[in-house]
Amino acid sequence: MLRLMSGDATVLNESVTAMFDSAKLAAEIALGLIGVLTLWMGLMRLGEKAGVIAAIAWVFEPLLSKLMPEVPRGHPAYGSVTMNLTANMLGLDNAATPLGLKAMADLQSLNPDKKTATNAQILFLVLNTSSVTLVPVTVFLYRAQQGAADPADIFLPILLSTLGSTLAGLSVVALVQRIRLLDWVVLSYGAILLGGLSAGVMYLLTLGAERIGEVSAMLGNGLLLGIIFAFVLVALLRRVAVYDEFIAGAKSGFEQSVRLIPYLLAMLLAIALLRASGALDYLLGVIAALVSHMGMDGRFIDALPTALMKPLSGSGARAMMLETMAHYGVDSFAGRLAAIFQGSTETTFYVLAVYFGAVGIRNGRHALACGLFADLAGICTAIAVCYWFYG
Repeated sequence: MLRLMSGDATVLNESVTAMFDSAKLAAEIALGLIGVLTLWMGLMRLGEKAGVIAAIAWVFEPLLSKLMPEVPRGHPAYGSVTMNLTANMLGLDNAATPLGLKAMADLQSLNPDKKTATNAQILFLVLNTSSVTLVPVTVFLYRAQQGAADPADIFLPILLSTLGSTLAGLSVVALVQRIRLLDWVVLSYGAILLGGLSAGVMYLLTLGAERIGEVSAMLGNGLLLGIIFAFVLVALLRRVAVYDEFIAGAKSGFEQSVRLIPYLLAMLLAIALLRASGALDYLLGVIAALVSHMGMDGRFIDALPTALMKPLSGSGARAMMLETMAHYGVDSFAGRLAAIFQGSTETTFYVLAVYFGAVGIRNGRHALACGLFADLAGICTAIAVCYWFYG
């Protein structure tokens, strides 16, 4: 509408093209998820029957029961939530999404109103949209491809930014849902997790860019394969019907991926029309005018397209980041900030559409507002950290 009002009639053709492209993309994403969802739902079923997931849940159940008081102790959701958040932290994207869908389905089994999100589901979704990624290997790879002098020199800024996003998301959800974070159990787990995270960061900082990627991949993939091996081995030892249980779980994964298509289509269509309308360009112009009027340093504005696109589309944000790197230089202030945005914020609308769509939730209550607040906190932290590190 904005471009049409300014006399740019090509927006009509671009909007129609965007509509059909969105329909095609929604089907491609859903079809792409069929294989991985089928695999992981089958494996998760084995893990549940073998009791391995219950053992994993036991470790973090005291903490999660404080954050999700409506989930009864011993429920399978604790295990699937723990596995999803761990996969996110290790950057295991292929495993994180199906594990997250399993966790959302487990939480949905406790939901008295199947169309409205529960407090636990909202907290879980916000933690996903702001989840800490220990080593964003893909961002390092893009910087290396663009010729960065040290592709991993943004490692610490990304970690600080995503920590800010996670803490902000958790805090705002706790405020809305009246969750007591100043509890000795929560604080104890927080101290242990932060201590372990700090130790891991200090170790990784002693390595070069290539070694960071190698160690991260080895740790993540090794942990993943170890869990899969444990699922199958323990299931065999406990005389679980491995083949039958795997097939039963895999069927649910296939059905879930097909159910996602309408929700993905609605979300992708809205995003495509938003981009075609010129609304993002207009918003950038308003921000630039305000920053200039206030006499502030406006270098961060050159990287803002990546930040504004990331909650809407991961591929769109990636394209914006690469464009910024190519235009301003991969080691420029804008190039580094765009990479930090890419590594420290999440595709909130995509996560909301996929996770809630998979279980048929239509009323997300305060989930979107809290998720976007976490994104905003991550963006602001990224800008502050970038000025701190790179002047």
